[in-house]
Amino acid sequence: MSAKDTLKAQISAILGREVVIEKPKDKTLAHYATPLAFSLAKELKKSPVIIASELAAKFNSPKYEVTAVNGYINFKLSGEFLDSLANDALKSGDKFGSKEITNPKNIFLEYISANPTGPLHIGHVRGAVYGDTLARVARHIGVGVHTEYYINDAGNQIDLLGISITLRAKEILFNETVEYPEKYYRGDYIDELAHKAYDKFGKEIFESSRNSELAEFAKDEVLKIIKKDLADAGIFIDNWASEKSYYDQLEQTLEQLEKSGQVYKKDSTTYIASSKLGDDNDRVVVRSDGRPTYLAGDIIYHNVKFANDFDTYINIWGADHHGYIARLKAAINFLGYDENKLEVILMQMVSLLKDGKPFKMSKRAGTSVLMSDILAEIGSDALRFIFISKAGNSSLEFDIDELKKQDSSNPIFYINYAHARVNQIFAKAGKSPKDVANVSLANLSDDGKNLLFEALTMPEVLEDALNQRSLHKIPDYLKGLSASFHKFYNENRVVGSQNEDELLKLFSVVALSIKVALNLMGIKAKDIMEN
Repeated sequence: MSAKDTLKAQISAILGREVVIEKPKDKTLAHYATPLAFSLAKELKKSPVIIASELAAKFNSPKYEVTAVNGYINFKLSGEFLDSLANDALKSGDKFGSKEITNPKNIFLEYISANPTGPLHIGHVRGAVYGDTLARVARHIGVGVHTEYYINDAGNQIDLLGISITLRAKEILFNETVEYPEKYYRGDYIDELAHKAYDKFGKEIFESSRNSELAEFAKDEVLKIIKKDLADAGIFIDNWASEKSYYDQLEQTLEQLEKSGQVYKKDSTTYIASSKLGDDNDRVVVRSDGRPTYLAGDIIYHNVKFANDFDTYINIWGADHHGYIARLKAAINFLGYDENKLEVILMQMVSLLKDGKPFKMSKRAGTSVLMSDILAEIGSDALRFIFISKAGNSSLEFDIDELKKQDSSNPIFYINYAHARVNQIFAKAGKSPKDVANVSLANLSDDGKNLLFEALTMPEVLEDALNQRSLHKIPDYLKGLSASFHKFYNENRVVGSQNEDELLKLFSVVALSIKVALNLMGIKAKDIMEN
């Protein structure tokens, strides 16, 4: 249990009611505070200042000092209490802040779900990193998560992939002149797929009668590329769900929809009355010729998902899908489920710079900067850090050269340096964390206690980041903790000082928090800085 949770439970027990706990900006005043007196003022017909003083008098604990200031009840944790929390954290090791998962069906998380018609590009990376980090953090703090990639392997885009390869094969393999429409897929990967198809099937695979077979082969090859790119960034998904495999459930799903009375036919076309639940217009689910629409596939898929009865369903989509939310939620409602269980997180656009100028598109992609391009330029750690460093609902622009700098201007370097610096200090002292594990931190200076408290708040930062879907709070926290550590170290002599062991133990807690939080971002903390 975190310091905040421990304190909140004790306060609630003493006051006989649930309370809100906040962190004051001024650490010298208190570590935590509650504005409870303000909410009780009307009920008790007293000033919040008087109520706060009366409530503060009810507390008498060696774990914290309680004061009433301007209507707030302030709690300053004692050195002994901070020391006990530090001991618990160090004993937990990499499981610091973790909880046991009691319900594996808390969250059904679908993310990325890019069409399998080409490698992942920069537009997919943000959602990929966000989704993976959300799953890691949730599982660490005891929230069950199932992750899924929905493969859009049915429809025109897959047929187009096969045709694009055939046209390109005629150009590069058989020296034919062909008309290559703008909407078709381009890039070196199409050339590679043409060669692979020719090697496996021979020239006959490019005949129009075999386009479906070629497209299916190409889709599987593209999925291999996608999975490799994700693996290179430490992203692994529990299940890959095929859209195509669900279409045999179309009739059953339509029958389920019709029970709501919100499905109707007009000119042999089947619509859902989604405008009744916030959509701009009613939407087609089955065309007049009997072909299901893209929306129909999504409805079938979500019917399958919701049958699993998870607490929450999260879809991570690009910002351009905003208008799609209302129609899908309407369909979920018409299927008989609670549409409020569906949460859609929209990722805004990313702009990539190099030397202050737009990063050139990849020749391999044809039209986009590939995920593999960025990985090759800055590596997985920097990629993951920068793509989670800003709220998803804000646009993100970064210069890849800034992330290559080996100085404090590069946040991932600065944080890693804090972790490596702790190891360096231990090495200089000729000691290990085990050597100082039993040292008391009860008598740290006020600055030392504040640094220790900041390190110990890591678990509540994780919970806030997950609950508010604000994962950028984790790198923000790490930057702040690293800055506090570097400042403290620069102002205090450690090795050879009278309180050397005390400070070493304090630093080991700081390093632990950095290590665990980075790991949940998919980044391995560095023990030694290479440069």
